Amino acid sequence: MTSPEQTPLPAAQEQPYPGDSAEMQPRPRDTMADYVGRGLLQGRRALVTGGDSGIGRAVAVAFAKEGADVAIAYLCEHDDARRTAELVEAAGRRCVLLPGDLADPGQCQEVVSRTVSELGGLDLLVNNVAYQRNADSLEEISEEQWLHTFDVNIHSYYRVTKAALAHLPEGSAIINTASINGLKGNNHLIDYSATKGAIIAFTYSIAQSLLKRKIRVNCVAPGPVWTPLIPATFPADKVKGFGDHVPMKRPAQPDEIAPSYVFFASDLLSSYYTGEVLAPIGGLTLPG
Repeated sequence: MTSPEQTPLPAAQEQPYPGDSAEMQPRPRDTMADYVGRGLLQGRRALVTGGDSGIGRAVAVAFAKEGADVAIAYLCEHDDARRTAELVEAAGRRCVLLPGDLADPGQCQEVVSRTVSELGGLDLLVNNVAYQRNADSLEEISEEQWLHTFDVNIHSYYRVTKAALAHLPEGSAIINTASINGLKGNNHLIDYSATKGAIIAFTYSIAQSLLKRKIRVNCVAPGPVWTPLIPATFPADKVKGFGDHVPMKRPAQPDEIAPSYVFFASDLLSSYYTGEVLAPIGGLTLPG
């Protein structure tokens, strides 16, 4: 397999939502094939929302290689989810598949309860599920789209986290996925950017709230990453060359982002970190 630097830029392409990793050109690097774990998460139990593909898949596999059992919540991408389960199980860990729409409050409760039931507990929560849809102006965003984006991208984070707090012991970690768009905005992803900014503020706030319970809460806010969400939600002309605007002149591959989640999940690596935002954004610099 070529290195991330050698991977060709995305070609013009579109897919039906929510997308399929196997149909992407080029195929994303999302299996953590070169990653070697060292037991940093041995015996932990993790729930990763949006865990079927992209960043979620890479995180699930990295956690498994570090010794964690993993439950992955996803919408309906069954082929991608089964592939992720195969990768987790190849690392010698258990994988629980939890399909369903996390825009539904009941499903947010269900994925937590099933994780706890099937894995015997919960120590690590990765809120990663996301929805976006390209729009050139606020007037193009319907009331339905606005509410759905918030239901998936921030309301599920609230609902899943709230349900998980009944089970997370001292020493647990919560990691939220935001985006560069939550830090600087995006005029084609107004509703999505608003939710990603909310995730950052949510992270800051619950990190302070959970200090007394010794639960750490942090956030990863990537720049452009080559995942199925891109060809599934952008027109082909915007997918072509995706990510070439950053100083590194390419999008990140999911495998390059997942180690940030391992860092925040591991007490050995990040015991003094809570309320932090780590932004792997390909050489962009931000004020502040």
